[in-house]
Amino acid sequence: MDRVLDGNDWLQYKKSRHGIGDIIRSVNDPQLIEGVRVAPAALHPDDRGYFMELIRLGHGLAAHFEPSTTQVSVALSYPGTIKAFHFHQKQTDYWCPSAGMFQVALVDLRQDSPTWGKKNTMYVGSLRPWHILIPPGVGHGYKIIGESSAVLAYVTNRFYDPSDEGRIAHSHELINYDWETQFK
Repeated sequence: MDRVLDGNDWLQYKKSRHGIGDIIRSVNDPQLIEGVRVAPAALHPDDRGYFMELIRLGHGLAAHFEPSTTQVSVALSYPGTIKAFHFHQKQTDYWCPSAGMFQVALVDLRQDSPTWGKKNTMYVGSLRPWHILIPPGVGHGYKIIGESSAVLAYVTNRFYDPSDEGRIAHSHELINYDWETQFK
């Protein structure tokens, strides 16, 4: 795995411009951060609601997840909530925004990566049901957009280990992510 920034590396990190980086509009967008993968979720609506498959272990984006160490979790967040940024040294995340709308923010913190310092933004959830694979070393977070709560179902390739997780303030000046509404 590429080396990830730690507390001693911040002075060497290349400060990025204020903004949201590249907006990812398709699952094969060439601007995706190295190692991030996106796939459309199969959504099956009917007159009762909808059914969406979260994951088939051994298939798709998370085909390499070992069933004996895979963890499945769900988080509900209220409108306007920002949960960012965190990253992992070893853990891979597989996100499935299941209800509501998310502004997902990613930043490549791996110094040896060809996309080091790059930011991606994805608008996903009920209106764009995508699954997102986030490799170790990619900082990630989200903001709930719209007027309703949102649900993120996610799967990790290993059980939660607090020593594997790093946190960076959502407003950290070196990431310089713009969480304001873009009005574009």
